[in-house]
Amino acid sequence: MKNLPKLTVIGAGPGDIELITLKAFKALKQADVVLYDALVNSELLSYVHPMTELIFVGKRRGCYRYQQEQINELIVARGHSHGHVVRLKGGDPFIFGRGAEEMEYAAKHGLEVAVVPGISSSLAVPAYQNIPLTKRGSSESFWVITGTTKQHQLSSDVALAAKSNATVVILMGMGKLAEIVSLFKKEEKGDLPVAIIQNGTTIHEKVGIGTVDSIEEVVKANQLSNPAIIVLGEVVNHRQQIEQIKQEVALKEVV
Repeated sequence: MKNLPKLTVIGAGPGDIELITLKAFKALKQADVVLYDALVNSELLSYVHPMTELIFVGKRRGCYRYQQEQINELIVARGHSHGHVVRLKGGDPFIFGRGAEEMEYAAKHGLEVAVVPGISSSLAVPAYQNIPLTKRGSSESFWVITGTTKQHQLSSDVALAAKSNATVVILMGMGKLAEIVSLFKKEEKGDLPVAIIQNGTTIHEKVGIGTVDSIEEVVKANQLSNPAIIVLGEVVNHRQQIEQIKQEVALKEVV
């Protein structure tokens, strides 16, 4: 018996398959159709039912297999023909993920809708590198900003964030790195620590650490590119502090 038309939008987490939630895992196993993005760890697809239809709808190297309007229509069509559609997205579907748009469209076309939050890469990727977004004495708040808006421009919020003392996390910002650096230099923050983490929480993870003044050279030296997260703030120093503590403890143990 076919399930009733339903869309469940699921956050798959930042890349490490163990960071998907138990609730998301259960929903994935109950799916009749799974539409998944490029940033989703493909290992997760091995956990779906063998009869489940898998459809890749992500973006790779600047090419869209499906436009957003086509994805919306596909969700509705498969919901009515198959039943339970799972939309599997990297990170959290409500953080720059268009999950809300897809749910609205599905609801207007007669599908029951639900969301399972995911662990956002904006939080987890820095954490995996021992970079806390808040820390007493260093940062009392943080911004999470998209580097590229719908108009393909740098978000105006970056300029506002550069004036604050908060930790600033920028997603999808590598193509705008020179503009980002320029804004922070205008605020005389050339010495502010910066971390760039590519393919965070995966076996392909790469990291570059520098300052606002040096980070562009660090990117070139380490050949960093998308998908990557940019973290600007004093909290980046925590990573090195942890390493120093480890070394000090190791030396004491040797003595």
